[in-house]
Amino acid sequence: MKILLVEDEKGVANFIKKGLGEENYTVDLAVDGDEGLAFAFANQYDLIILDIMLPGLNGIEVCRQVRKKNIQTPVMMLTAKDSVRDKVSGLDCGADDYMTKPFAFDEFIARVRALLRRKQSSITELRYKSLRIDIPSHKVYVGDKEVSLRPKEYAILMYLLKNVGRVVSRTQIIESVWGYDFNPNTNIVDVHIKSLREKITEFTRADFIRSVRGTGYMIEAVSASDSDD
Repeated sequence: MKILLVEDEKGVANFIKKGLGEENYTVDLAVDGDEGLAFAFANQYDLIILDIMLPGLNGIEVCRQVRKKNIQTPVMMLTAKDSVRDKVSGLDCGADDYMTKPFAFDEFIARVRALLRRKQSSITELRYKSLRIDIPSHKVYVGDKEVSLRPKEYAILMYLLKNVGRVVSRTQIIESVWGYDFNPNTNIVDVHIKSLREKITEFTRADFIRSVRGTGYMIEAVSASDSDD
């Protein structure tokens, strides 16, 4: 799951980003409203966490512009203000939830999970040939055998499956799974892909992930003549 955090208070931003990372979410951080809006327009997120008091565009205006673009990503507003009027303004601009700072992280993460559950469609399972992913439990199976994946391996596999038939670059994978502030000059994607392949091929001779030399990786679209492996 990929989350956009728009927060200008460094201490608060680092606290939230660290906590979400420990919960295995990928977080992009923007430190003002204009940057946050640019991130929201340029990328697909599962959740936007948006402070109201921001340099440049305030959070209310960012949320309003996001909704004007018909982006339906859930939005959680954060603010030090706690008046009823402020809460109404936040919700009226299109936000889905509202938290007043300071807050208990346990409550915050519970609300994050609730918004993410609300966003998820009725699809609870993905299949590709003999590969099956149970989305609610984050479990992966080849046939009836469970494949034990680390969180980042699972996130890479999901990203590749969401882009079946398309070549995705290492940079795209890093941005989706680790976030924009991760060092792109690293072989971390190749290391995780190697591990992911090894774990899957313990249960099948098929190598679902294709390397595209000089570009990245892909999972090829299934044709009508393909049979399960």
